[in-house]
Amino acid sequence: MNDDLASLNARIDRTNELLHRMLAEVAKTPSTHAIFVDAGYLYAAAGRLVAGTEDRRAFDLDAEGLIESFIDTARTIFADSRLLRVYWYDGARRRIHTAEQQSIAELPDVKVRLGNLNANNQQKGVDSLIRTDLESLARYRALSDAALLGGDEDLVSAVEAAQGYGARVHLWGIEAPEGRNQADPLLWEVDSQRSFDLDFFKPYVSRRTAAQALDATGAARPAREDVRFVGAQIAAKWLAAKGRGPLLELLPGHPYLPGSVDQDLLVEAEGLLQYSLRGQADLRRALRDGFWEHLRAQY
Repeated sequence: MNDDLASLNARIDRTNELLHRMLAEVAKTPSTHAIFVDAGYLYAAAGRLVAGTEDRRAFDLDAEGLIESFIDTARTIFADSRLLRVYWYDGARRRIHTAEQQSIAELPDVKVRLGNLNANNQQKGVDSLIRTDLESLARYRALSDAALLGGDEDLVSAVEAAQGYGARVHLWGIEAPEGRNQADPLLWEVDSQRSFDLDFFKPYVSRRTAAQALDATGAARPAREDVRFVGAQIAAKWLAAKGRGPLLELLPGHPYLPGSVDQDLLVEAEGLLQYSLRGQADLRRALRDGFWEHLRAQY
């Protein structure tokens, strides 16, 4: 009897030891967050808010700049967490990337997932892609927090699936000029809510004018190397004004720039180039590359 009791105590001690080790490992594992963007909702809601239309052909949206601002916002909210990646869900005919979607797919830490477009240019299959990714990542403990930018009631099942595996889902929305642009059941289901207002989107959405339409059809664009050089010029000016302290604070965020720095860079570059870089993902990237290359060379 004593031998059986001693054996049982030994097994309990062993189990407790394993539990302590497991808890210690969990404690050392950093939290992870991901951002899930329903591009259909983003274009419709942001276009309506800033340009007064949901027609994508009527306005330019700087997806790269927006993604970086979303990442910057998430870094503030989930301060002790690391970014897994940004998931960008959009529709395309026969799931073939458009030029814009290709540019977005080339961005660091961004995964583009495509559903279909029907004859009425309506997305099909996007909600199921979001659910699949959310559920899978939550099941395998690849994320602890999910920021979901969307508004469709069909996303409720995706939220429930992720929460069922212990992930927290935070709904991000876009201010509506009138009423709401997110389904009530979705608002009720999530763990927290956040809304982005007009001021947030103004730098990234601009209605196309006749002159801009001509630009898009063949007006001379600055070369990437010229834009990169301008980025380096602005970096030199920034460093002279700010000094080494702000530089050391900026470097760990590479390749991302804080939203305020990025917007100042864009505005100053457009002034020097006399050319709008809104919606020009490749030129925006060249501008940031030049800015970063100069700063990192000084470190």
